Amino acid sequence: MEISEKLLCLFSADVREENGEYVVDVPRREVETGSLEPGETYRVALISRSESDTSETAGEGVDTSASRGDDGPQPPVEPGEMRYVEIEDLGKQGDGIARVERGYVIIVPDTEVGERVKIEVTEVKSNFAVGEVVEDSA
Repeated sequence: MEISEKLLCLFSADVREENGEYVVDVPRREVETGSLEPGETYRVALISRSESDTSETAGEGVDTSASRGDDGPQPPVEPGEMRYVEIEDLGKQGDGIARVERGYVIIVPDTEVGERVKIEVTEVKSNFAVGEVVEDSA
């Protein structure tokens, strides 16, 4: 299946009937992270999921969080991945904070606001990652 480069988000949801219409709820995180804007119109593609599809796609980067019961998106980075990031803020401990897709946070120690650095992702959690500077691009 070909996926458009215009894809804004991917999530699993149930179709339910409400007042004679069928409704698909968009997860709050998709609006809060800036992927979607309330009141706008979007094209929607529906993909059938059988039980065998769920187990096959779970390891292929498809967000199956709704079917697993947890509400969080999958991290957009993996351990060992190299990225260029810009430090946007400092955390409580003084570490640099960079944000990537969907506002996902990468903590980069020993950096300053405004620095653009090449990092290697060393640790990945559901809501943040840690990266180590491998090249200063400032």
